[in-house]
Amino acid sequence: MIIATLPQPARYNDDMVSQLADLFRLMGDPSRLSIVLCCLHEPVNVSGIVSSTGLSQPLVSHHLRLLRAARIVRSERRGKHVFYVAEDEHIQCVIEDMAIHITESVVQEE
Repeated sequence: MIIATLPQPARYNDDMVSQLADLFRLMGDPSRLSIVLCCLHEPVNVSGIVSSTGLSQPLVSHHLRLLRAARIVRSERRGKHVFYVAEDEHIQCVIEDMAIHITESVVQEE
């Protein structure tokens, strides 16, 4: 595994801050986050996402377009079907780390 060296927070340029804010804004929507969670570890087609989330097919397709454009998910064609999966392990790690952070906060408060 290659670990990229990130600049210190004081060295983040405005473009990088803007891109990060856009990424978090996209994943901050509960519907989009639910979609990402559905395909976090394995490819899922649109009908599977619709079934898991309860969202309409047009809404899922709309959100998937946004998530693909932001490189949060990627698509894989298998015959006539298109499957969606998290773009890479960075997306998986961010979501899983934040989920762990939330559970730690709950445990510490009890």
